[in-house]
Amino acid sequence: MGVDLSDAQCAKLLAYGDLILKWNKVYNLTALRDPAQVLTHHLLDSLSIIAPLHHQCPAATRLLDVGSGAGLPGAVIAIMRPELSVSCVDAVAKKAAFIRQVSAELGLPNLNGMHTRVESLGGSYDVISSRAFASLVDFFNGSAPLLAPGGVWMAMKGKLPSDELTQLPAGVAVFHVEQLQVPGLDAERCVVWARKSEG
Repeated sequence: MGVDLSDAQCAKLLAYGDLILKWNKVYNLTALRDPAQVLTHHLLDSLSIIAPLHHQCPAATRLLDVGSGAGLPGAVIAIMRPELSVSCVDAVAKKAAFIRQVSAELGLPNLNGMHTRVESLGGSYDVISSRAFASLVDFFNGSAPLLAPGGVWMAMKGKLPSDELTQLPAGVAVFHVEQLQVPGLDAERCVVWARKSEG
């Protein structure tokens, strides 16, 4: 996937996977219970965005992960890009609490969990990401006020959302759709990159 992993990052990713499995027993953060599936469907799936993110946004400093759930891909991005301030927002309190626990246990001062709806947030972000969160229209409309000038949206999807791409809201321009390759995952994955259009 074109990602250089340090030993420390590798250890943090595996510790994060363990935390997901541990909390899942009590809080039902994700549907997956099998460690091998957590590795492929969550960790590797989220890692697949790291190289494209670096390519598209090398100078980004603030990222908002919308509907982050257990922190996918936000927590993985925070581990891999320590210079990036990553805020994970979720409407479910226990999921935001989990993100805060991950930040504390893994020593990730750049990772923040927020329990709120994206529509009620303030602030300005260079990158706004989501992973299988909602339709593209809902994602763009809900987060548009938070996108910094020159910022980009990064929407991780399964197969190419052709229908959704024909229904983009006014003021949103998709500039790249990228296929993602996830080792061990026999499923289509892509990322839709968009920005605010001129005028």
